[in-house]
Amino acid sequence: MLEGRPFKGSELEQLKQFLKKMDLEYDEGIEYSVCMVNEDYEIIATGSVEENVLKCIAIDPSCQGQGLSGTILSQLIQYEFEHGRSHILMYTKPKNQAMFEDLGFHTIIKTADVLFMENKRDGFSKFMTQVKAETPEEASGAFPCIGAIVANCNPFTLGHRYLIEQALTQCDWLHLFVLSDKRTFYSAQDRFEMVKAGTTDLDRVILHRTSDYMISAATFPTYFMKEKAQAKKANCRLDLELFANRIAPELGIRKRFVGTEPNCLVTDCYNDTMKELLPEYGIEVVEILRKETEGQPISASRVREAVKEGRFSDIQDMVPESTYRYLLERR
Repeated sequence: MLEGRPFKGSELEQLKQFLKKMDLEYDEGIEYSVCMVNEDYEIIATGSVEENVLKCIAIDPSCQGQGLSGTILSQLIQYEFEHGRSHILMYTKPKNQAMFEDLGFHTIIKTADVLFMENKRDGFSKFMTQVKAETPEEASGAFPCIGAIVANCNPFTLGHRYLIEQALTQCDWLHLFVLSDKRTFYSAQDRFEMVKAGTTDLDRVILHRTSDYMISAATFPTYFMKEKAQAKKANCRLDLELFANRIAPELGIRKRFVGTEPNCLVTDCYNDTMKELLPEYGIEVVEILRKETEGQPISASRVREAVKEGRFSDIQDMVPESTYRYLLERR
């Protein structure tokens, strides 16, 4: 068995060619891969890891039925456990459902194009139990108008604050989900603390971490789809169908608020898919015009760029005072 963290040179090229033959693409975010080879040193099975996500698992058709999937999966899971990751996720093709369920994975949600699985039978139900425990009793009844925002807040800006304030004028309670994605400029914990400090004076805001169950529009896995435009939309639908089918009904959410997106094509695609899909589930999508400063929409990416260049005076009119202090203390 070959291992790589990640592979390089000719071994990486061999892996890419094998995946291509299996209608998969090598994902550049991969941190660790394992491959099984035959006597001619040709790859016959492979699997990879990025953070706590298993991906690019493939078995040569001529070798299927030999238990190679279980061997690959065991090696990857051992690697994850050695790195302190006990909650393991997988995005794959729906046709693989039975195979991976036999290997100990459980379906979170399945769409026509994507299957989202985890290694814990009750992982998602425990997540929802926590979310409901964070929700005041008066926001759980049948009559209040309940809204939601899902945001990265990387970092928390006055644009995010404006979106929240506008949403609160249109609903009784607002669930604010801060993405727990680790692949961001600021850590999940830092982002959550900035949001918490920046909204402490706002009543009727219910703050949540998303754990592993809501994914950033910028980090959707697309390695198992040939058409990338279709892949991005399919993965947007996966995230939104999970929200619409398994999160919104349990919390009584009937409105989802989002800011207009003039700059990022990925997020704009996500917003368009949201407006297309969520009304089918009785959830109104409310798009709010982005707050501007000096004639430009306030953008977390502009804040990050200024911080990287040490231009802290340039961000004062784009972030709340609490975020400004937080960033200054950690520069």
